[in-house]
Order: sequence, then C-alpha cells, then structure tokens
Amino acid sequence: MVKTKKIFDLTGKPVEKIKLPKIFDTPLRPDVIKRAVLAIQSSRYQPQGRDPMAGKRTTAESRGVGLGMSRMPRTKGPAGRAALAPGTVGGRAAHPPVSQKNIRKRIPKKEKRLALFSAIAATSSRKIVAARGHRVEDVRQIPPIVTGELEKLKKTKEVEETLINLGILSDIYRVKESRKIRAGKGKFRGRKTKQAVGPLIVVAEDKGIVKAARNIPGIDVITVNNLNVELLAPGTHPGRLTIWASSAVEKLNVLYGEGEED
Repeated sequence: MVKTKKIFDLTGKPVEKIKLPKIFDTPLRPDVIKRAVLAIQSSRYQPQGRDPMAGKRTTAESRGVGLGMSRMPRTKGPAGRAALAPGTVGGRAAHPPVSQKNIRKRIPKKEKRLALFSAIAATSSRKIVAARGHRVEDVRQIPPIVTGELEKLKKTKEVEETLINLGILSDIYRVKESRKIRAGKGKFRGRKTKQAVGPLIVVAEDKGIVKAARNIPGIDVITVNNLNVELLAPGTHPGRLTIWASSAVEKLNVLYGEGEED
C-alpha cells in the first residue's frame, strides 16, 4: 500500500504531496530493533579487566595443621595475616573481570537492514510515536515532511520558528521540563544532567542545519546516509518523532531500493 503525505514549507503550509517509499510499509519488529541497537551500543564499550597478578604478589603460604589456626595462606613474620586466597582481607578477587572477554554483539546484515527499515516505518505511525512519549497533539502530520529549504537554515531562531509552525514546539518543552541532575557519581564525571530525547531531523545534505539546530534541547540532525537504528529508536524503543526533509525521503529509494518485501 503506497502512502501519500503532504510536504510542508517552513511556514507550515502544505505545498505539494509525496509518495512514501515502500520502506515505510515494513512491519514493526521491536525485537529485531532491540538487537540492532544493543549491537551498536556494544561497539562503544571499552574492554576492562584486572591485572592477572593482582593479589598474588606475596610469599604467603599455609602453615599447615596443628597450630590452632585456619590453614589460610599467611604472610611471613609475627603478624602472619591471611593473604593470597579469595575471601580474605587483602586477598585476590575470586573471579575478576578479564579484558579478553568478548563484549561485542553482532547481528547478521539482513537483520540489521530489517531493523533499520522497521525503525524508519515506525516514524510514520502516530500511535507508535505517541506511545514513546512524544507530544504529537499539535503535529499536523506524522511524519512531518518539509521542503528541502529545511537543510539551508543557518540560524537557531529560524529552526525554532519552523518547529513552531509544524506544531512540534510542545515536544521541545517536554524535553526542557525533563532535565534533572543525575543520581550517583556520574554527576561528577561530565554527565551532570539527564534529559529526554527530542525530535530527530533527517536531511539529504547538511547545508547549515546541523549547526543551527545543535543548541535546541533534545534535537538531533543526521543525513540520511548516516541514519542508524539507535537514532531512530533511542534506548531500543521505536517511534522517535522524526522530521524528514523531502529530499531525504526521495534519497531513501536511491539508498535502499524499494525496501524489503513483506
């Protein structure tokens, strides 16, 4: 089934129509999307492990039986405190993490492709986008598709005005209201605040929009060539409110053909 959507200009007025690619008919597969997002996230993990000799640099040994004390390995000298064995104060860890552990998750290429198509299709469902927590009451169309002039915006004020005209301002306020100080030590380590994820803007080519939108809370801008599942489904949850440039929608067919058959 071919879906036809309106294309809006920067003032929010419909100027023409466009047929969505077959990718937008891909069935929702949250299980495959989750696997793909976790695979992307796992590539950022840093291997970590303990020194293999940690806790073993000692001459401690058991003193045997018949002394009225446990047979724990003990250091030499009058103090003779326990060492070396797991479970003792100052002893080695029992099963420490090792840097050789394989922490990368991998999925087949076809499954990764299906996850991307499914995440793209989820952006065209008002029900799925609303279920993710976005405020879409004032948004006139899901997904919002804007003319190629969107890519040429160079000022933050111009981007904000466009979002207001498209009815997306309420979702920006949702992001601002969600900002809070992180619990735990992460607040001392360059991650003081947490906030919700806002809309995603997909363009065919960056002609100034990336710098113009980077100061708006929660907004991400990406070219369609670099689109990935994590951006479309942050936290493994599909249905991110996505604003498409008409040129980006047209480029989907060039990049991915006619999409996958059901």
